[in-house]
Order: sequence, then structure tokens, then C-alpha cells
Amino acid sequence: MNHYETVFILNPVLSEGQIKEAVKKFEDYLVSKGAEMIHKEDWGLKKLAYPIQKKKSGFYHLFEYKVAGEVIAPFELEFRRDDSIMRYLTVKLDKHAAAWAEKRRERVKTAKK
Repeated sequence: MNHYETVFILNPVLSEGQIKEAVKKFEDYLVSKGAEMIHKEDWGLKKLAYPIQKKKSGFYHLFEYKVAGEVIAPFELEFRRDDSIMRYLTVKLDKHAAAWAEKRRERVKTAKK
């Protein structure tokens, strides 16, 4: 199983319920394919560097998980099929990036306390 990180941007016109539903849909998809969810973050509404689909902001979400490599292509296909997703990026983490992600998670935990 490989270690991955996916960041995706949801359309800013969605309601809170629609956002939670979309995030749950993608999380359930990964879990159904045997993924081990390590961490997920809601980064909230952020201003975009450039307009996407004539929108200037979007709701950012991050998933960190371990899954077999052959699951990634169908997972990204689900992103392309969903109209609420404006952009997505999936990155395979090497051991150094995984260590950095662990440090980032610890910083987030201490910042919330």
C-alpha cells in the first residue's frame, strides 16, 4: 500500500450540507476500496490565485491515506465526474514527505489545543 495525499477544491456556491455530503462520498469511496484513512482536514473557504470556472474562491479539503496504487485512477475519475469539484491533486508521498506530513499533523493538533 502506498501513502497518498489528495487536496480538492469544492465549488463555493454549495451549502454546508452539500459540502459534507461530497466529502463523505469521496471518503466512503476510498474506504470501500480498502484505503486506510490517516488524516483529513477541512481548510475552509479560500481565495483562489486565479479564477476557476468564473469562481474566485473554493472550499479546500485534504485527505491523507494509504491505498493500493490501482485505486487512484478510478478515484480521480470520480472527481472528474462530480460537478461540485473544481480542482483536485493527488500526490504519492515518499518517506520524507510522509515524515513532513506527520510533523504537520502534530502542529495542527497543538494549534487546536
